This record gives sequence, C-alpha cells and structure tokens, in this order.
Amino acid sequence: MTPEQLSSAVRDVLTAAVDAGDLALPDGVPTQVTVERPRNRDHGDYATNVALQLAKKAGTNPRALAELLAARLRQVGGIEAVDIAGPGFLNITVSAAAQGELARTVVEAGATYGRGDALAGTAIDVEFISANPTGPLHLGHVRWAAVGDALARVLEAAGAAVTREFYINDRGGQMDKFGASIMARALGEAVPEDGYHGEYVNELATAIVNADPGILELPRDEQLARFREDGYRLQLAEQQAQLEQFRTRFDVWYSERSLHDGGRVEHALDVLRQQGHLFEADGALWMRTTDFGDDKDRVLRRSNGEYTYFAADAAYYIDKRERGFDICVYLLGADHHGYIGRLKALAACAGDDPEKNIEIPIGQLVKIVQDGQELRLSKRAGTMLTLGQVVEAAGVDALRYSLCRYPAESPLTLDVAQITKHAPDNPVYYVQYAHARLASILRNAAELGVDKGELRPELLDHERESLLLGALAEFPRVIATAAELREPHRVARYLEDTASTFHKFYDVCRVLPMGDETATDVHRARLWLVEATQVVLANGLGLLGVDAPDRM
Repeated sequence: MTPEQLSSAVRDVLTAAVDAGDLALPDGVPTQVTVERPRNRDHGDYATNVALQLAKKAGTNPRALAELLAARLRQVGGIEAVDIAGPGFLNITVSAAAQGELARTVVEAGATYGRGDALAGTAIDVEFISANPTGPLHLGHVRWAAVGDALARVLEAAGAAVTREFYINDRGGQMDKFGASIMARALGEAVPEDGYHGEYVNELATAIVNADPGILELPRDEQLARFREDGYRLQLAEQQAQLEQFRTRFDVWYSERSLHDGGRVEHALDVLRQQGHLFEADGALWMRTTDFGDDKDRVLRRSNGEYTYFAADAAYYIDKRERGFDICVYLLGADHHGYIGRLKALAACAGDDPEKNIEIPIGQLVKIVQDGQELRLSKRAGTMLTLGQVVEAAGVDALRYSLCRYPAESPLTLDVAQITKHAPDNPVYYVQYAHARLASILRNAAELGVDKGELRPELLDHERESLLLGALAEFPRVIATAAELREPHRVARYLEDTASTFHKFYDVCRVLPMGDETATDVHRARLWLVEATQVVLANGLGLLGVDAPDRM
C-alpha cells in the first residue's frame, strides 16, 4: 500500500461516512488527504491529522471524528491497526503483505516508477544558460547547465510537457567585436582593446582560414562579416558539444536574430499596444512597467529608431506564450536580480498573470576549489574557468550531482577532492555505490541460480524491510514536491536517505543463502525488494542526469 493509496482510502472512508449520514461536511470531502511517515515508528507506518483539520467544519471535536474514521479504516483491507493519539491524530499500521506489495509495483513499473500526473496538461518552457556565442561556456554557466536540466527532467516526471530552450544572444555589438577579434588574429594584427583576447580566438581564426584560405583575399568589410559568421558557427557548435558531453540537451536553440528578422519584435509591440501599456515620450517608445511594480518604465525603441534589448525580451516572452507554453521559466544568474521585476511586469503588460505564467529563479555563484586553491582563470578563454575544464577536473557525474544537491539560490563552494573521492562521506559516491551494490547482489543471485520467483509480500515483515519499503513508497511524492517547488535538490537528498536505509537493511537482512543453504521464499522476497530499490535509485539518478553504475 502506497501513501497515495492510503490517502485515497481515507478519502473513501470520509465519503462513506458522509453518504451514511454519520458525518456532515458542508464544503465536501477534501480532494487531498495528507498521510506522512511518522518519525517515531511506535506511532505506526503512517499518520494523518485529517480529523483535526475537518472537525470544526463537521461540527464535532477532533477526537470524536478520529474515532469515527478509525472504526471505518480498520475495515479497509491492508490496514492492520489504527490508533488515535493526542487530540485526534490517526496512526495507521499497514500489514506486511500490503506494504510488501510495493516491491512488485516498483519492479513492474520499472523506469516509470515515481512518475505522476500532477502537472499533466501543463506546457512549461525552461530557458537556461542562454550564453553569447562569442566564447566557451564558463564557470558561470555550470550551475544552471546541471540544475536547469535536472529541473526539466523533474517537471517531465511530474507530467508536464517540457521544452528546454537556449536563447542565443547572436545580435548586437558584441558579435561585431567577436568577428573583429578573430579577423585581427588571422591577419596578425592587434586585437581591439574591447575585443576578445582568449587563445580560443586564435584557434577560431586558424580553423576558419584553414577551411577557406581565400577569406584573406576578400575586402575588409566582407572579411569581417565572414569571420563573424564562421566564428559564430564554430563557437556555437563547441558550446553544443560541451553541453552534450555534460548530458545537457536542448529542444530549441532560439536565435535572437530571428526575433528581429522574422518581424517578431514588431508583432510584440502590436500585442502590447493593444493591452494599453505603451506610450511615447522624448521620441522613444516606452512600456509602462511601473504599473506592475517595476522600479522604472522601460524603453522599447530609442528615439533613433533602434530597438532595445528589452524589446527583444518582450518579443521573446510573447513568442513563447504564443507557442503554447502555460509557464515560462527563466533560470538566471546571480547578477540578474534586476530582471525579476521587469520580466514579471512585462508578463502583466502582455495581459498575463505574473504570479502564474512566468517564473524567474536566480542561481547563485559557484566556486571550484582544487588543492586548496580556487580555480578562477582560463588561459584559453581569457576570462574565467570553462565548463570543459571544470568537467575535466571533477567528472560529469560528480559535478552534476554535487551541483544538483543544493538549493540553487544558495552560494556554493565545491572541493574537487571531496566530490571525486571514493568514500561514504562523498554523497554521489555513496548513492552510486549503493546502486552498484544492488546490481552486484542481483548478479550473485543469478550466478547461484536463485530466481526471485513469485513474490510473497507478507514475508517482508522485518523492521528494516518495512523501513526500506516505506522509503521507496515516498519516491513519487518526492518527485511531485520537487516539481511543484522547482527544487530538484530534494531528489538528491532523498536518494542519499534511501541509500542509507538500504545499507542498514542489508547489514541485518541476508538476501542470498549461505554455502549449501537452500534458497527460501524469504530470500526471494528480499530479491524483489533489492530489485525495487535498484529501480528507485536508478530512476532518481536519471532525474539528475547522473549515471547509475552496475560496478564500481
């Protein structure tokens, strides 16, 4: 019996009591009844405070309502005991057979176990990283590369239709500076002072000239355009390859240029004008974002006729909404706090609900420490540490897991030695080792010729088995909560707790027969539990984009 099934049983009991005239609920039976695992197992397998919540509405006292519900719950199959504690808490003990059935449920569900439909019918666009195509991805992009992707996976697991989107900032003066920097390197000239100076610029120049030596014979204005466009193409391809290596994949690579070239900016201004929030002053076109809490109104078109970057932001948001997304999530860096007010005001100016249709989480900075020193500079990039260098230092699994296990809004320092060591105090190793240990048990069972056979769930009655089954039962609820709160770190912390619960189970519950001992139905039932635990750990690691190794 899962927590969801038990919650449904409590609702059914409430409904039956109302139908029988034993209970009056003017507002009807609640759609959700919360049941939780008590910290003290003497209080049963699950507890609910539903009697305390509904007593006043029902015109009775909590204890009396608890007595009414307890009597009915004791008749429900799979419930072994119901006790009333304090002013009206219901402590419910589930039979070993009912709880043990969960092992079958998990194994048969396989990769789908844990997934739900809480967000079914909701289309969510998750935009993250969105870097300029003028250099390698760097340390500032690393956190959202992991957490943004994990968030998208969690939202999908909760039933949402998710699109991962990368906004390419491929328009504006920085692109011309990028092209001029590459051209200068190719011609042996000094790079402009406000240009790009990393060694990667020289690499791009060499690659472009080697592919097309004739580029050096073109007039300078044509050379500039070619170096800019070829450099853009090569640099974007490198960013995509780096993200692919990091297991971060995007469904849409959206070009800022396309907003302007495709008339999306003009269309957005028409939409905003119809909403009545545009005005002209000093020859410029403005959006009155102060009507919706922004600290100042925003210019969309300057007096010289040029569109501002915020005009592209407006066009991009409206384009997302017109593509059918119910919620647009913008995952921004630590230096973008000022964007929250203006983007929410933009959504309101477009006629949307800024508390519903747009979300703007802010990720704080990450520091990487190696050998006691903070890794800062990259000679190749000319600025800060690149994504490729961080991955090379720590590895994909260690980096992704470590970035995902903390709330994104908290500053983070990661020590390469700590997150890569093979020891129980390294969380990623601890969880992956638990999965490998589970796989090893199943391999050993196969070598011994022990098949899990038909499950006899009532045999999983040891306290450690019950605790492990209880942990596995929580997985769907953990995913739903992580999706609702946009907090994928909850999955990582759950995996660590579940791995610990498994190790404690394995310490006292022998899974395989020893020596010439004949395999019993208890061994087989425990093999079901082992396989179920392996499924949950693999599914959870998959949500974080981390491998679930069979051997370590």
